[in-house]
Amino acid sequence: MKLYSIAVLLKTPEGKGKLLTWKNELSSFGYFQRSTVAEFMSFTSKILVERTATASRASVKEQEYICHVYVRSDNLSGVVIGDHEYPQRVAHTLINKVLDEFPQKCPKTNWSSVKENDVVYPELQEYLQKFQNPKEADAMTKIQSELDETKIILHNTIEAVLERGEKLDDLVEKSEGLSMQSKTFYKTAKKTNQCCVIL
Repeated sequence: MKLYSIAVLLKTPEGKGKLLTWKNELSSFGYFQRSTVAEFMSFTSKILVERTATASRASVKEQEYICHVYVRSDNLSGVVIGDHEYPQRVAHTLINKVLDEFPQKCPKTNWSSVKENDVVYPELQEYLQKFQNPKEADAMTKIQSELDETKIILHNTIEAVLERGEKLDDLVEKSEGLSMQSKTFYKTAKKTNQCCVIL
């Protein structure tokens, strides 16, 4: 079980995902892959916040990862990216905990004025480390009843989150948030993975 990323975002009035702060744990990736993986996790987090309705949650599979997202009614949003083995309930518990504490560190009046990924929130790194072991974090179940009553939509792929006619390939190509190296990496990885599909 592995957690790779925790992000706090704001869904802007225009419907865009603005990254306020995020931390990742990418030591399981090769040194030269880490910046590309980090870019894609940031990119995916923004897309998920943009495509998730206000006051709702979702868990989305993307290749070997599961991305958990919650957009609160005040449009403060959290995204946790982990592997398939990481418990969904614990991931959403983590998102709730972070989003409950975040406004105390960064008041709501500052959310729209801060620059992208410019909020200092050191507790995020502590949570990322602590929640690597879900059994240790599992004691935090005070919101379990809320989660049981909340409909969490599990999409089969990120493609299901995209609007009709939209393709992830097109979004990657148009994105200003991804470097040419990351775009090339995405295309190469997609071509490499195509040979492994069993029909």
